[in-house]
Amino acid sequence: MVGTRKGAFLLESDEARRDWRLRGPFCEGWPVYHVVYDRERGAIYAAAASAWHGAAVWRSPDLGETWEHSSEGLTYGEDASLRLSKVSGLAPGHGRLLAGAEAAGVFESRDGGVTWTLLSTLDDQPGRADWNVAANQPPGHLGMPGLLVDPDDPDRFWVVVQGFGAFETTDGGASWTPRNRGLRADWPREHEDVGFCVHKLVMSPADHERLYQQNHCGMHRSDDAGRTWTEITDGLPSDFGFAAAAHPHDRDGFYVVPLDGGHGRVVPDGRMAVWRTRDAGVSWERLTQGLPESAYVGVLREGMAIDPLERPGLYVGTSTGQLFASADEGDTWHELAGYLPGIASVEVAVLD
Repeated sequence: MVGTRKGAFLLESDEARRDWRLRGPFCEGWPVYHVVYDRERGAIYAAAASAWHGAAVWRSPDLGETWEHSSEGLTYGEDASLRLSKVSGLAPGHGRLLAGAEAAGVFESRDGGVTWTLLSTLDDQPGRADWNVAANQPPGHLGMPGLLVDPDDPDRFWVVVQGFGAFETTDGGASWTPRNRGLRADWPREHEDVGFCVHKLVMSPADHERLYQQNHCGMHRSDDAGRTWTEITDGLPSDFGFAAAAHPHDRDGFYVVPLDGGHGRVVPDGRMAVWRTRDAGVSWERLTQGLPESAYVGVLREGMAIDPLERPGLYVGTSTGQLFASADEGDTWHELAGYLPGIASVEVAVLD
């Protein structure tokens, strides 16, 4: 499932993952920030925002054959100080669909994306008044682009507020705790636990206490579900990047795509590579076989996914429209699709 600047695309293959069929674009060409599959409902959802029509979540109950969208309940209210400009992240689980938005807030749907309810804007958190001030926001601000659901506990999940950090709730969104202790920030901060730029937060499927993140300032690992963090950047060519993926069977396996942290935000020296650790960040290896040797491309925060097969496959989409895949845990790569619109998200699902 690929979300792009001009609609969503679907690619399908058998278990061998050699030959793929591309379908799309869907969602009437709307800019799509994130596409996910809900195994419980068998539905696909796409977070989108149109300059003409506003923000909405597209949904397909039949694997892309038909689509419709809804924005009912996706609002901060007519008199609210917050304005909804886009839905930037989605997370299904436990019979519900969560949506992160800009301005920063989390919504939920209990009916498969037909209607929505505002769950929280985390109003009691330190520095909350600064989150949606335009002067504090870079171009293309996404608000709350990251959502991570605990697979064992429906009341526990994490959100990422762009530029301010990760937050955890254990009571379904009624209260929140910052989870940024041990992270690095190369700028002054007013609050001890808030003011960090978390780009991507992932959980190891093999150990739900093991979290990883790609930060504006380094790659990090947590062994206690985000309560504390340890930096694991040493050995990488950059401490900046967006995308990250955790190995489905090995708690110590983690993948990132480092980028130049300057204005370009492309792979260092224009040499496309995915980096892998098998020892939880003690050491890193550069994976390049089959990737272009000269390619000034970027990969956005939702631009990498990994499947759960016995030998996992990885999928990386670039902001210039190339989609690369590996069926052998990143050892070798090939291009699945080129000349797509700029890719914002890549997700994968294995259907029974």
